[in-house]
Amino acid sequence: MLKILAIIPARAGSKRLPKKNIRLLADKPLLVWSIDVVKGVDCIVDILVSTDSPEMAKIASDAGALVPWLRPEILATDTASSVDVCLHALDWYETHKGHVDGVLLLQPTSPFRREASIKQILQFYSKNKPCSVLSVSPVQSHPAWCFRVQNNTLEPWISADRLHVRSQDLESAYSVNGCMYLISPELLRQHHAFYLENGKTIPFVMDSLFETIDIDTGEDWILAEMIAAYWDALQKKVAI
Repeated sequence: MLKILAIIPARAGSKRLPKKNIRLLADKPLLVWSIDVVKGVDCIVDILVSTDSPEMAKIASDAGALVPWLRPEILATDTASSVDVCLHALDWYETHKGHVDGVLLLQPTSPFRREASIKQILQFYSKNKPCSVLSVSPVQSHPAWCFRVQNNTLEPWISADRLHVRSQDLESAYSVNGCMYLISPELLRQHHAFYLENGKTIPFVMDSLFETIDIDTGEDWILAEMIAAYWDALQKKVAI
């Protein structure tokens, strides 16, 4: 059986939504949604929360996560990358707890991912490792119909010819939704990135708008509250 380390980064310094990682969403701190969903996944050997906040550390620990330290200040700034945070946590874990076969990054701002989706992405990984698997969603606006503003005029991002192609004739386009990143430790250390070239990145397509919501703004939070209020019913009655 695979041994996967789940890492949840939870920095304290959110500017748009202060303390959003511990803000209550349906009577449960946002951070805890991501902890709870992986508790029932057999191959997750630990859920390590990397935070610089003693308050968040206690909430995560009380919820059953491993919080062995507070994140160093150098990794608690706006410029610290998710890769650096994961490598710091991975190096500590493998030094003190033993080798793992993969690292699963779960951002706490995606609270509605389902256990079934986590198990599916782990199956993708198991069949293709060593690799990286990124969760992606179909784009809302196809890049062939996107523009930039140049000298106060609209210019197509790709080509004016593509603007006249019917939507059903355009190839599918996807964007990384930030819900799940899964990669082998050796590839993360070698490339210092989750996206790898040369066919080493496998897409895990997620069609659900509910499951892939990424909370970044106050408007996102309002939408998340609406979804959370009906989350149990949505999972039972809607194909998400």
